[in-house]
Amino acid sequence: MLNLKNLGTRIFTGVIFICLLMGGILFNQYTFLIVFSIITSLALYEFYGLLSKAGKTPLNKILNTIGGLCLFISAYFFFSSTSHSLILLVPYAIYLLILFVSELYAKHPNPILSLAYAVLGQMYIAIPLSLLNFLAFGYKGLTGSYHHALLLALFIFIWVNDSFAYLTGSLFGKHRLFERVSPKKSWEGFIGGALFSIVAAIIYAQFYTELPLWAWIGFAVIMISAGTLGDLIESLMKRTLDVKDSGDLLPGHGGILDRIDSVIFSIPAQFVYLELVFYIIHS
Repeated sequence: MLNLKNLGTRIFTGVIFICLLMGGILFNQYTFLIVFSIITSLALYEFYGLLSKAGKTPLNKILNTIGGLCLFISAYFFFSSTSHSLILLVPYAIYLLILFVSELYAKHPNPILSLAYAVLGQMYIAIPLSLLNFLAFGYKGLTGSYHHALLLALFIFIWVNDSFAYLTGSLFGKHRLFERVSPKKSWEGFIGGALFSIVAAIIYAQFYTELPLWAWIGFAVIMISAGTLGDLIESLMKRTLDVKDSGDLLPGHGGILDRIDSVIFSIPAQFVYLELVFYIIHS
């Protein structure tokens, strides 16, 4: 039976979350910095909290969250400037130094495991989200000029893919995509989401013409592939930790990581893809 109260909560939370994201992206570069600094911090704190609750190893959630936030802010100033000075990464280098030295004084039974999980969070969350700054300042070349086109495309294509993958999978899904990790995902849903995402890219290309049509279609294809893998990887992590959701910050949805798992894995792939696109266009 449909739980209308839960559905209402889910819709309300989803609308608020989308409005915050869109406001952060569309208003200006400073709202982008504020909104995604908060998202980065919450995602890191949630991730390290999951590992701590699972009893894997003691972790300094505050230190590691601040470290990841330093990387995001450093990346913001790196990509928003024309000098691209590596001195901007000094705060993050200091965090890494503190992280390793602190293990000398910690009384963990396995300091290597503690360091491994700390670095995992940085690689899985902090580095990808920091590369969002490349998308924010790379649309018209790395001139330090903020533009929302690539950021907006990333989230629109992911939402289109997720929505239509769910609909087509619910209606026609028979062949499991990766049953061991995510029993509900189907090949039919994957194909349905992919087709509608490509259609969305074709429409999007009519409004943002600085990139050619083929580049936007490729952007969507990369997002579909990497985003699906990101979703599966987060499902694998949750199964390993024996949790249903990554958190409870977003009522009806779970945690922050449950909402951005596809995004996290898509960003590094888009970084590589766009570097190739810009090289082809400008060569």
